Amino acid sequence: MDDDSSGDGPSVPGSQWYDAEAGPLVRPYAMTGGRTKPGPSNVRFDLIALVVVDDEPPGPGEEALLGPEHRSLLTLCRAETQSVAELAADADLPVGVVRVLLGDLLESGFVRVSRPVPPAQLPDERILREVIDGLRAL
Repeated sequence: MDDDSSGDGPSVPGSQWYDAEAGPLVRPYAMTGGRTKPGPSNVRFDLIALVVVDDEPPGPGEEALLGPEHRSLLTLCRAETQSVAELAADADLPVGVVRVLLGDLLESGFVRVSRPVPPAQLPDERILREVIDGLRAL
């Protein structure tokens, strides 16, 4: 019997795709359609890039066309601004999959991504040595 009408089976919609012992039954390449790079623009998402839902996202009708993983990421982003790494952890998906899915959401206008601020340039080693010498002279 395939339909779990006995009451012992999964009660949460979509849980038929998860096996407690084996893990998810849908493989990562199936979630991304076999793609490994985010979108045609090949945008690169740093792990610390922040993702927020766009102020004027497309309508609910267009959101209904998204896959369940896309909608899951949108739900997480609506709750609070999160980094790419946090989204991957909270969605329990590999980072590579999250990057591809975020590329789809970015190109569709559902999310905005703020790039991390590049680390400040370190001072010249000569200046640091002069400061150390000055401190030693005290």
